Amino acid sequence: MVSLAQNFPKDKIRNIGIIAHIDAGKTTTTERILFYTGRTYKIGNTDEGTTVMDWMDQERARGITICSAATTCEWKDHRFNLIDTPGHVDFTAEVERSLRVLDGGVVVFDGVAGVEAQSETVWRQADRYGVPRICFVNKLDRTGADFFRCVGMIESRLKAHPIVIQLPLGRESSFTGLIDLVEGKAIVYEGKAEDAPKCLDIPEKEKASYEEHRQKMIESLSEADDQIMSDYLEGKEISVADIKAALRRVAISGKGIPVLCGSSLKNKGVQPLLDAIIDYLPSPSDKAEAQATEVKTGNSVACPIRDDSPLVALAFKIVADPFVGRLVYLRIYSGTITAGSTVLNATRDNKERVGRLLLMHANHHEEIESANAGSIVATMGSKNTFTGDTLCDISHQVLLEAISFPTPVISVAVEPKTRADRDKMIDGLTKLAEEDPTFKVSFNDETGQTVIAGMGELHLDVLVNRLMSEFKVGANVGAPKVAYKETITATSKVEGRFVRQSGGRGQYGHVMVEFSPNTGKGFEYVDNIRGGVLPREYIKAAGEGIKEAMETGGLAGYQVVDVKAAIYDGSFHEVDSNDMAFKMAGSLALKNGLQKCSSVILEPMMKVDVVTPEQYMGDIIGDLNARRGRVESIDTTGDTTTVHGVVPLSKTFGYTTDLRSMTQGRATFSLEFFQYQQVPASLAEEIKAETASKIN
Repeated sequence: MVSLAQNFPKDKIRNIGIIAHIDAGKTTTTERILFYTGRTYKIGNTDEGTTVMDWMDQERARGITICSAATTCEWKDHRFNLIDTPGHVDFTAEVERSLRVLDGGVVVFDGVAGVEAQSETVWRQADRYGVPRICFVNKLDRTGADFFRCVGMIESRLKAHPIVIQLPLGRESSFTGLIDLVEGKAIVYEGKAEDAPKCLDIPEKEKASYEEHRQKMIESLSEADDQIMSDYLEGKEISVADIKAALRRVAISGKGIPVLCGSSLKNKGVQPLLDAIIDYLPSPSDKAEAQATEVKTGNSVACPIRDDSPLVALAFKIVADPFVGRLVYLRIYSGTITAGSTVLNATRDNKERVGRLLLMHANHHEEIESANAGSIVATMGSKNTFTGDTLCDISHQVLLEAISFPTPVISVAVEPKTRADRDKMIDGLTKLAEEDPTFKVSFNDETGQTVIAGMGELHLDVLVNRLMSEFKVGANVGAPKVAYKETITATSKVEGRFVRQSGGRGQYGHVMVEFSPNTGKGFEYVDNIRGGVLPREYIKAAGEGIKEAMETGGLAGYQVVDVKAAIYDGSFHEVDSNDMAFKMAGSLALKNGLQKCSSVILEPMMKVDVVTPEQYMGDIIGDLNARRGRVESIDTTGDTTTVHGVVPLSKTFGYTTDLRSMTQGRATFSLEFFQYQQVPASLAEEIKAETASKIN
């Protein structure tokens, strides 16, 4: 295998991610990229469980990507730091953290299905982080594949500006290659996978189509690029170099999205995709400098993309490798990191020694001495660094914006089978929680159970299987439980008074607080104390008490959210008052407030997209209604219907089996978290009673 240890110039680096809906062909595309760049000598296959990037046992057994895997390869004197991301909604955090550190993305679409539910989710995530993209319409060899329908869906459903730069040559089983609209040539694939494609003149019967779509490409490009618009209106000849330069400007600015086509499984269209990554996606130096906050002053500072600047790096992924140990994946925004050096973890204010530095290739690695700005590497030995932490030069203390992750919506209880399993279970759960920020572990004092929470049934099922197989833990797992929440719907002024006298010095805390709904804005604490009625430290302590009480649970035992608390009065005792007493007073004020402010229970609602043959549509809609769901819209393409709806998470358990029964296994569905909504009053009483019975 060729060594990749040397550093590359900034303009020769591409940090890219392969993102898409589940089963659109991300991993298959990545495997072909590795093969054609010479990183591997045999093409891995998802169905056969021989992929390099899906290396975990769970991934190979299920045929899906679970963890984003990083690799490094080279193509035409450029280095690609490549991340293959999961497509299943339960593992959306992997996409989130990958997009946070990447410079560009390749969005893969299924040529038959087009834009699917998770395609929209990853597109929104890429929009949020300002990640330039190119699109690759895959699987054009399959029956029912329609390139232009897919392009239309990119425009209508994703509200994007697609610019078609390739046309498929042939349809479905007769798909043999593609027409390059930029360079005006046909690229034909014949023979074996390792054979180079043939570049030919455009066939006579395709010339009219080529001329029409090349004109459309230039018109689309002129809408997004002033230089091309000027040349187009003046009737100037627009050269290949002009088009490529304009496509690059448009793609990097996000004003347009170049669209390519192919069939990764049949090894068609991958080499032109690699060329397009070099031509149209940005290098680290093309991106705006990352902004950080100085720890001491709070001022915003830029992180120059230079090797001689002070080090600024973001830890975006933690992996507990069973052979190598704990790995921390870093994106270096500024400066150079060296093996054996000491850096500062500015997030946690502690020093970390950088152990070995590694270039990753899925679960394999190559050791390097140093890595420069723009690189993505892994390091060993950083025991106290976690996802979202900033590593920086000790003399240049700055913080990068952390990565935000969604809250878990489903939980199960796990119990070790034996006393020996208990310690192993705690160790395993701790390591899994370090790896996955959407996986939460807590201990319920009332029931004595360890509770794990995640993003869905599949997410928890995978983690429990990993706990048993990787960490050799024997455990019993309970039924899934929904993560309900509580909030208030009215405004009220309440009192919180904590008085305790037990001989000697007592405890005294007294606050008056106005609670009001704060829909969608989380917890907000306002100090309306006037005239120094309470010391500042007691006001702060009361707020901490309210916040802690919200997290530990309201009247029904669930986390309280979206509350505004304004403290406006209170009293204290010169001797008996302290921070703890006012914390307790704040906690009591919240409990009183929940009773007076009409607290309600909220439940997670899920977006559901069901793809089904038309004859089963009536049964599916009836079933969704029976699950307290509602149908939002219905799309029909040929004899396939997609039902878009919203359904409570609590009613989705076991839906896979029920849907298969209703449709003879012919329908598929995807779920995505939508929002929290108020539970109907009759059901709220049932939930409260069920919770109370479990506690008792």
